[in-house]
Amino acid sequence: MNKSLKIYIALFILAVAAILYYESVKPKPVNWFPSYTKKHKIPYGTYVLYHQLSDLFPEQKIKDILIPPYVFLKKNKESGTYVFIDQSINFGEDEFNQLLHFVSDGNDVFLSTKGCNIDTLGLETKVLYRKKIGDKPFFKLYNPVFKNKEYTFDRKTNLIVFKKIDTTKATILGQSGYVAANGERTDSGINFIKYPYGKGHFYFHTFPDAFTNYQLLTAPNEQYAAGVLSYLNHPSDTLFWDSYYKTGKSRISSPMHYIIHEKSLKWAYLFTIIGVLFYILFEGKRKQRSIPVITPLKNQTLAFTRTVANMYYEKQEHKSIAIHQIQYLLEFIRNKWRIPTHTFDEKFITDVAANSGKNKESIQQLFHYIEYIHNQNELTASGLEQLNKMIENFKKDI
Repeated sequence: MNKSLKIYIALFILAVAAILYYESVKPKPVNWFPSYTKKHKIPYGTYVLYHQLSDLFPEQKIKDILIPPYVFLKKNKESGTYVFIDQSINFGEDEFNQLLHFVSDGNDVFLSTKGCNIDTLGLETKVLYRKKIGDKPFFKLYNPVFKNKEYTFDRKTNLIVFKKIDTTKATILGQSGYVAANGERTDSGINFIKYPYGKGHFYFHTFPDAFTNYQLLTAPNEQYAAGVLSYLNHPSDTLFWDSYYKTGKSRISSPMHYIIHEKSLKWAYLFTIIGVLFYILFEGKRKQRSIPVITPLKNQTLAFTRTVANMYYEKQEHKSIAIHQIQYLLEFIRNKWRIPTHTFDEKFITDVAANSGKNKESIQQLFHYIEYIHNQNELTASGLEQLNKMIENFKKDI
């Protein structure tokens, strides 16, 4: 091994060591993943709320439920309030029927989620869109005890409100909407209702972000969360905290998943890989052998794509098809105009309109509709057709 090769190897090792050191000491970026999990201290976890439940409900026993509601309610005989907080919750038919029996026996269920379409109770939701980029969301509780106070949140979010309510049964408890910079309300709707069923009640709330760490630690927004939860303060009852329907709950899908998510094991794994590469580079011996002629495989990409597309369509997985279409559209924008697509803000809309030659209003409508699709649990065939038509119109003549 000559002197110059030794110098190159030493420089390579120093470079790798410097990169590893930098990666280990650099501050971690803020994780804005919507977790809603009680163990997570990230902005959209519920660590703060869960550890304040004993102060909010001093006379109630708190129980953490880690199993599906269907299984728990089959076994449980205690009375109380079942609390669900997550971005999206999809109950099965049998499971929701079990919740109906639980409420009809005189118990309460509090459900805070952005997907509250429940046909059994005649509830239907819709998305409120900003009229202008600078519009801020506001939230308000109707009870006079809250003195008509309004709260706002500084994070970008889509507001979900109730579109269809049986007002002969439901009691309206709160509303949300958008307010312009001059204080004028641009749009609003009902976001919090009380719905009686049998001897008990359902409480439906459409803004789970209000109970996350970020919002509770941003004064005075903690007052809004406390005001919403004050409706659940029933002494002597048990408060059942759902930890099963959580977007960010721990799921170890494979041994490799566990290794990558444990810092010490991750670095050990990386050093092992680097060591193996060094061994192959300097110690491995290449053995000559005849290289057989291999006939190139036929390009079956188009046939495979058609097969997969038909499979999705026959299963009516319209939401999955829409997500793929949206991903291809964003990749098209990134590759063609080098425009970042991680957020659909005013700058993004302006850049896309300028490069595509389309009018700004049509671009805003397209990406508002894309945000609407992301917030839906399911998508109809007509909704998918509308998305496809809007994307085709956007790409036309580009």
